[in-house]
Amino acid sequence: MESYIAHHKPLPPYVTPFTSFNRFLSLSLASIASTTIPYLRRAHRQPEELERLDNDLDASTPCTVARRASVAQGLAMLQVWERALKSSAIQRIQEGQRDSQHHTVRAVAVLDQFSESLKNVGVDEEHDEVNGAVNGHFAPLWAVVCLALDIDLEQAAYVFMLNHAKAVLSAAVRASVMGPYQSQGVLAGNALQKTIAELLQKEWWTEPEDAGQVVPIMDLWMGRHELLYSRIFNS
Repeated sequence: MESYIAHHKPLPPYVTPFTSFNRFLSLSLASIASTTIPYLRRAHRQPEELERLDNDLDASTPCTVARRASVAQGLAMLQVWERALKSSAIQRIQEGQRDSQHHTVRAVAVLDQFSESLKNVGVDEEHDEVNGAVNGHFAPLWAVVCLALDIDLEQAAYVFMLNHAKAVLSAAVRASVMGPYQSQGVLAGNALQKTIAELLQKEWWTEPEDAGQVVPIMDLWMGRHELLYSRIFNS
């Protein structure tokens, strides 16, 4: 977002900063939906494919900044799972409080295996030359964690998109594009809900093999961010 703002100064007199930001938000949501929702959907339905999906998403993310951000968020998600959510999930499984215990148990086992693979990166020299090492991308990890917590796919996908919108709006407030009340109005507004629902519907049946960037300029904005003369956010 910061790179987008830097590359669109000055704005035409008929375009307000808020209007310009709304355009960026819609493009950002379209980008995240087309590049990650197919992987999220597949990981939730077939958690055993987590490592392969993680590798495929890594290979299909040419922008270094986007890849770095996805991995950072994914590893943070995995730490939250291990430190705060895993014990509760296991306890509920043991107490038999869930109807879909089979799927939950599978997801917990997959996350344990994935976490162990991450710890062995750089230690085990015998690795798959085709699939490479695990990375920890956010979207597939989010899906499997949601499955482990018995959160259905539709809700997991919607909250994933809403979380992205919230992050962009938070950055806009810190960058003085808008105030906090205006940001909350956008986040709770019908327009954002409609946009997310439409994007999810559009990409719902897209397979990971067909996923791709539908907003190519987004990669340019992200890639150019770390080259800005001054910035308030890390790339």
